[in-house]
Amino acid sequence: MSQMPDFIAPTRHRDAAQALAQIQRIYAEQTAYLRQAMQAFVAGDTPAQPVRACYPFVRLQTSTLARAPTHLAFGFVQGRGRYETTLTRPDLFAHYYLEQFELLLHNHGVELEVGTSTQPIPVYFALDADDALEGSLDRERRLLLRDLFDLPDLTAMDDGIANGTWEPRAGEAQPLSLFTAPRVDYSLQRLRHYTGTRPEWFQNFVLFTNYQFYIDEFVRLGHAEMQNADSRYRAFVEPGNVVTRRVGVSAEAGDELGSAPARLPQMPAYHLVSEGHGGITMINIGVGPANAKTITDHVAVLRPHAWLMLGHCAGLRNSQQLGDYVLAHAYVREDHVLDEELPPWVPIPALAEIQVALQQAVADVAQMPEDQLKRIMRTGTVASTDNRNWELLPGNTPQRRFSQSRAVALDMESATIAANGFRFRVPYGTLLCVSDKPLHGEIKLPGMANHFYRERVGQHLRIGIRAIELLQQGGVARLHSRKLRSFDEVAFQ
Repeated sequence: MSQMPDFIAPTRHRDAAQALAQIQRIYAEQTAYLRQAMQAFVAGDTPAQPVRACYPFVRLQTSTLARAPTHLAFGFVQGRGRYETTLTRPDLFAHYYLEQFELLLHNHGVELEVGTSTQPIPVYFALDADDALEGSLDRERRLLLRDLFDLPDLTAMDDGIANGTWEPRAGEAQPLSLFTAPRVDYSLQRLRHYTGTRPEWFQNFVLFTNYQFYIDEFVRLGHAEMQNADSRYRAFVEPGNVVTRRVGVSAEAGDELGSAPARLPQMPAYHLVSEGHGGITMINIGVGPANAKTITDHVAVLRPHAWLMLGHCAGLRNSQQLGDYVLAHAYVREDHVLDEELPPWVPIPALAEIQVALQQAVADVAQMPEDQLKRIMRTGTVASTDNRNWELLPGNTPQRRFSQSRAVALDMESATIAANGFRFRVPYGTLLCVSDKPLHGEIKLPGMANHFYRERVGQHLRIGIRAIELLQQGGVARLHSRKLRSFDEVAFQ
């Protein structure tokens, strides 16, 4: 037996806001119970029985295939049956949950059932972001903690639903979401660790880069925006949750808690914040496909509207010049980090809306007519490898593969980011800049690199930001395409 909060009976709702309010009530009571018990334990009290609290759930039951017609690729279940998911952080995901509930109610005309699940909340996931209560415990109390409180259970956090490998047990409901509540909470914790900023600051449009030069330019731009009283961005946030508000915007509670870290986290994130999380987050993922997979595994739970890769690449064609752009319309995946979750035979399609926005952004920022874009940009296949020193492989095997695939550029991250976007149903795109041409004797040298960075980094970043503006103007609903969703899909976006 476990000590648990007072039971809250399941309720039925035809109003999305009421369903969300009940989710918030259950979550608040369950997590408060855990926090109080944990605080008492740290203070020296030992509960007579294990302490447990559980996530809220939302459930939908439908007995018909009929549903309202919709142009959206999400917001409905595929057929008769019982569908449900556990939910977490209804404060952070309030707008998202409300939208999903409204769509389900509209499209199916049935009630939503809300209640307390049997899925335990790991005690660490119930603590506030700045709590470090367990840090004061000695070894004996730490071991006792494991007996008295639920800790993260990796068997409840796998990506079987997103990977399309999940199989229901007898009598088990079908999933409503790609991610269970423990999986989401796990990623929220990881985002804090890797990026040095709270998940609350992340915006719905994400730029990834593999060079600090881009971050330096983004920081410069972010601070400039904060000096512009007419900027659409309200705040700029840096690692350590250091908040700079736009001139004329008052500081908010908690801003004073930010503090620049002594050293940057592994993959630092920076946020240009606007209303409704409609701004831009930029993350320096560093080098390599493992980093690219790690960060996109976790950003995906935030359900962004799009993520784009802006970085450097090796140009593979003699006709390319240093500083030319490459717009990826296909990917050769030799990164290998996703082979188990998304086999290499799965094609990763280009998304028309992203491609058009990136191409238009190049034309707008470079002030070049579209019929002249081929002078500075090539559209083609990008190969991503997990071998940074592929040039040192014996023979001409890599060159032959690049030629057979029609690849025009090579990097280490783009295919991974695109593949994880496909896997997690997050719209994706890639615009790279040629920084060297190793097949043609033009390798990176310090002087050449410095000149290249000065000439191109600022323009490349402005192109990425302009592309996001164009995507927003076109309407975000168009981004979540049916091309990203299977024939047996969950309802949540």
